[in-house]
Amino acid sequence: MSDRHINISFSTGTVLKTLVIAAVAWLLWVLRDVALIVLTAIVIASAVEPGVRFFMRQSFPRILSVLSVYALLFGVFFILFYFFFPSVLQDFATFVSSLPSYLDYLTRAGAFDTYSSILGLPAPSAVTSDEIMASVRGAFGAAEYSNAFSAASQIFGGVFSFILIIVFSFYFAVVETGVDDFLRIVTPKSHQSYILGLWRRSQHKIGLWMQGQLILAVLIAVLVFLLLTIFGVPHALMLAVIAGVFEIIPVFGPILAAVPGVMIAFVAGGPVLGITAAVVYVVIQMFENHLIYPQVVTRVVGVPPLLVILALIIGAELAGFLGVILSVPIAATLQEFVSDIEAGRIPGRSA
Repeated sequence: MSDRHINISFSTGTVLKTLVIAAVAWLLWVLRDVALIVLTAIVIASAVEPGVRFFMRQSFPRILSVLSVYALLFGVFFILFYFFFPSVLQDFATFVSSLPSYLDYLTRAGAFDTYSSILGLPAPSAVTSDEIMASVRGAFGAAEYSNAFSAASQIFGGVFSFILIIVFSFYFAVVETGVDDFLRIVTPKSHQSYILGLWRRSQHKIGLWMQGQLILAVLIAVLVFLLLTIFGVPHALMLAVIAGVFEIIPVFGPILAAVPGVMIAFVAGGPVLGITAAVVYVVIQMFENHLIYPQVVTRVVGVPPLLVILALIIGAELAGFLGVILSVPIAATLQEFVSDIEAGRIPGRSA
């Protein structure tokens, strides 16, 4: 067996590219807060683009179309936080005031001790109502906002970050090629054509997914509120909001949203109301799976439910609320990129 010598050499260009990539990665990490703001602004500008194009088809200039869309959004935002959100908070406050009686009822149910021991959790009898109430108040104390602006600023990471997101998204929306210009700045010239095409395809998929999820969340929330109110389940408004928010989680979201509704109905009205609430959630879920979901969401090709769930978990863990906003758009873009690799559409690569 003869000795073989393996020579590994690196060209100056390879070393420089590696250093540049490492420097860019380090810079993005240091400026991650700014990067999150810019990416969120790009996603918001892309989400409002269908509305802008609608007004432009009505012979509105682009800047007036953008102003109209933002005025509508701020109007809806104002209505939600000044007329709807206080009602939700009032319903939630009523629920919190009734929570000790619910906890006492659940504590007397011995079956919960069994489930707690299986899951390795403290039994309900080992935790006092005062301790649970203190935890609830601490967890939801931040939800008691004084006004819409402070609520939005806290959600988006502070007043300054919120203002920057609004300003950047408005700029990207007003300038029709705003996002394209930004991508041209940060992309090597040899890859600009591909990156712009990838973004446009991803943008279309992201817009459809967002529109579908928004319509689905509103429909499910309205159905839950109406049916639970008809059958006399307490805190129907709060439960409807929970159901609408949890619609962002595919497959498991409706199940997670049904748990508090069924438990509240069972404690407040006994087995009959509890079973009725469970039937309501099952009927709504069947209606969603066989009618609403195929018509609203499945038009979006790609974005598998498992990918959405993983993206939401990772986004929330890495960047909180902004990470949740960016998780699905980034996942959709990565999926398009992987599909291009498999199809051999990447510049400089063969199939």
